[in-house]
Amino acid sequence: MKKLILGLAIGVSLIACQDNESVRNEYTGSETVYSLQQGSAYNVNGTVTFKEKCDGSALVAVALGNISSPGADVAALLNPVLGSSGISETHLLRLSDETPINYKQLIDLNACIKIHLAASGPDRDIILAGGNIGLAAEDDLSSGRSGIGICKSE
Repeated sequence: MKKLILGLAIGVSLIACQDNESVRNEYTGSETVYSLQQGSAYNVNGTVTFKEKCDGSALVAVALGNISSPGADVAALLNPVLGSSGISETHLLRLSDETPINYKQLIDLNACIKIHLAASGPDRDIILAGGNIGLAAEDDLSSGRSGIGICKSE
């Protein structure tokens, strides 16, 4: 399968969806966390967390603190990271090609995620942080290699 890029320590816990009279939890408790490493001269790293919602969809949460398949397709664009907080959250329901995706499918992708300095212009090619997710992260653990897919320039 061709590597995908989602634009922009694995832990899993399982808890059933529960309805409470006063508070309705919209998450199942299943989540997967991936590390993001520095991707350029900028000293930026962080994490990306995929949280399963009760409807099976995924929330993608990026938190930034203070590569290697050429021509990888962009699977989905995420909401921008706020400069003041270093945080981004995207409720991901569909990939860029309009294919529906849920949490379980997301954590099974052979993909990587990258956080670019800008959405367009020359700074678009500067990667602040990135890391492999899903099957690509598992491959890194087994092979001892770490690589991040290279975005297509479109």
